[in-house]
Amino acid sequence: MRFGFHFMDFTMPGGSAALAPAVAETARAADEIGASWFTVMDHWFQMEAFRTAHDPMLEGYATLAFAAAQTSRLQLGTIVTGVTYRHPALLAKTVTTLDVLSSGRAFLGIGAAWYEREHLALGVPFPPLAERFERLEEAIQIALQMWSDDDGPYDGRHYHLAETINVPAPVSQPRPKIVIGGSGERKTLRMVAQYADATNLIVTGPEQAREKLEVLRRHCDNLGRDYDAIEKTVQGPRANPLEDPDGFLRLAQQYADIGIGHIHTRPITPDPVGSVRAFGDVLAHRLAEID
Repeated sequence: MRFGFHFMDFTMPGGSAALAPAVAETARAADEIGASWFTVMDHWFQMEAFRTAHDPMLEGYATLAFAAAQTSRLQLGTIVTGVTYRHPALLAKTVTTLDVLSSGRAFLGIGAAWYEREHLALGVPFPPLAERFERLEEAIQIALQMWSDDDGPYDGRHYHLAETINVPAPVSQPRPKIVIGGSGERKTLRMVAQYADATNLIVTGPEQAREKLEVLRRHCDNLGRDYDAIEKTVQGPRANPLEDPDGFLRLAQQYADIGIGHIHTRPITPDPVGSVRAFGDVLAHRLAEID
């Protein structure tokens, strides 16, 4: 079982001045203990279900670029970018830049977007859900075209591009991976089956994850996609895994038993660096034994 860290809490003792060293040292610690992913949210306000909209939140891609400069092995991406926040061609260029400057360690995490308050507050259009899914599919198609040899036009329902020039090309081969976040059975998992290299499931536990993977397998069968070619990842429990290491390992084994190969947890404030190092001391080697 591989593992990664999702840096989502920017409320630090010391305020804004403490954020740069906290992100840098946490990313380095994750790199050193063998984590596979280092991710951030792509939000402009902190999530109200976690803290409040007035709590600190850093822009995602600048944070990932900063983390890239501190590390050498970690894969870097958002979990996940809302399709409404950036024009798809500019998003593909942003991810390409991160990939080039990190020597091929970027991936595109993307989803249909949901946080209405930050859209309304900042003047970002927030179309109905059905349209957001249409835009999500077109955004993925645009990214794939920009990461191909086709630099011609793209003409979709919502996006119209005269040219899809993207130079320099990504370092990742054949292109940065696409990770689609979410667990919606009719649309999200169908898009995972059609386009994604990995799925990041948000579920209540292994039983619900098993049900979602069965749906994904059916979509793959319908589309002629190799189910086993899709990496299965899951957001771990919000609780600190160090509070019950054996319970966390049992959970990881249950996920592994249904085919999930990566569990994503978060550094714990107020000492994210210490929590990652402790994770390395207590859990990293034992997770590696799970398959």
